[in-house]
Amino acid sequence: MTIKREPTLLEAFIPVIFLIILLSINVGIFGDAALDGSNQIVLILSAAVAALVAMRAGFRWNELQDGIVKSISSAMTSLLILLLIGSLAGTWLLSGIVPAMIYYGLQILNPKVFLVAAAIVCSIVSLATGSSWTTAATVGIALIGIGKALGISEGMIAGAILSGAYFGDKMSPLSDTTNLAPAMAGTDLFTHIRHMMVTTIPSISITLIIFLIIGLTGSNAEGTVDTELILTAISDKFHISFWLFIVPIVVVVLIVKKMPAIPALLIGTLLGSVCALIFQPELVAEIGGSASGEGLFIGTMKSLYGSISISTNHEMVNELLSSGGMSGMLGTIWLILSAMIFGGVMESSGMLKRIAKAIISMVNSTGALIASTVGTCVFFNVTASDQYLAIVVPGRMYSDIYKRKNLAPQNLSRTLEDSGTVTSVLVPWNTCGAYHSTVLGVSTLAFAPYCFFNIISPLMTIFVGYLGYKITKINPKED
Repeated sequence: MTIKREPTLLEAFIPVIFLIILLSINVGIFGDAALDGSNQIVLILSAAVAALVAMRAGFRWNELQDGIVKSISSAMTSLLILLLIGSLAGTWLLSGIVPAMIYYGLQILNPKVFLVAAAIVCSIVSLATGSSWTTAATVGIALIGIGKALGISEGMIAGAILSGAYFGDKMSPLSDTTNLAPAMAGTDLFTHIRHMMVTTIPSISITLIIFLIIGLTGSNAEGTVDTELILTAISDKFHISFWLFIVPIVVVVLIVKKMPAIPALLIGTLLGSVCALIFQPELVAEIGGSASGEGLFIGTMKSLYGSISISTNHEMVNELLSSGGMSGMLGTIWLILSAMIFGGVMESSGMLKRIAKAIISMVNSTGALIASTVGTCVFFNVTASDQYLAIVVPGRMYSDIYKRKNLAPQNLSRTLEDSGTVTSVLVPWNTCGAYHSTVLGVSTLAFAPYCFFNIISPLMTIFVGYLGYKITKINPKED
């Protein structure tokens, strides 16, 4: 009978090295098309390699399978939200909600301040809702359309949206990660939020300055766009009205009132369908093939589950007015499931824990401890492919170490959020990276370089750690 043992450090790194090498080759060959299926296969093959290494260390397949199931179960809420977001996007397009946002936004926003304005708007919405996902799926979709119509690079637009959305997500008491981090570290919510201001306020300030400089220098524009033609194309095809904004306002209010995301998004989707029948019956009939009751039913259902495209006399507007519906999210769900399979094998076999222990063993100062915490969180976002695991596992691992170093738990909770929460969106196969890429219609590799807040935050927390600034001690008299 094989005796189960902890994998060696070399064994633990074999699946990770295999994953990195194969993903690099894959992305180099397929480019943006890598997310169409080849990256998913790479993740499954990497999970198979991890399983072989684990079984060599004495683990049974049933144990690894249980780990996979547990990992996938942890992502089920995210998968359900993804399906609903697909339907919501379709009904909000057909009803004219998103076109109305684009229509009015083009008349208000100037290209020079658009990126800063987008980041600020998303910060406010995310603070109010506590969700970067909801922010991207509502105002984010509209801002992508407005920015593209203004001739701004879609990677920059998505970067501004996500920078603002993750700032709000981090600082909102309604956010799940903002509640999870202090729970793992052993501190309270508002102490955690106050402590985060030390790193978060400078990070978002630098981010806004960068976006302002990009806007004022004009380096964000891809070319001149005649907004009047776009406005005409939208108004000719849709009945534009301020009444349409009632639906997104209702969704935001429901989430602020602490209604769970899934029923709130379902209500938003159904209200979008009703608005489509009230405000855009001709378009619904066009999608459904006839103006009869059956045709209206078909048109509404297609916006919920399938791909719809609305044609105008303007090519750019046509690119903005399309949706994949619920079925358009299936590729992303496939990617998340594949990532969860790999993460499940790595965690249940103890390989992730073994690598993290090696990182901890190199800690010899407060700055190094915070830097290693950041590195561990980023590592879990890449390998476990889930921001919750990137907060929970390092939180458990480092909790006692911070106490032994006489560091108050809010130092750990701040570091978990500054790295685990914000870097998740930069990984294409992470649940967050895959989600936002699909919702915004921009590849992760295209927007990641412009997610300045998400890049600056972990660097800022490391800088503060080595500087020794605002590092709270458990016993202030003790060195």
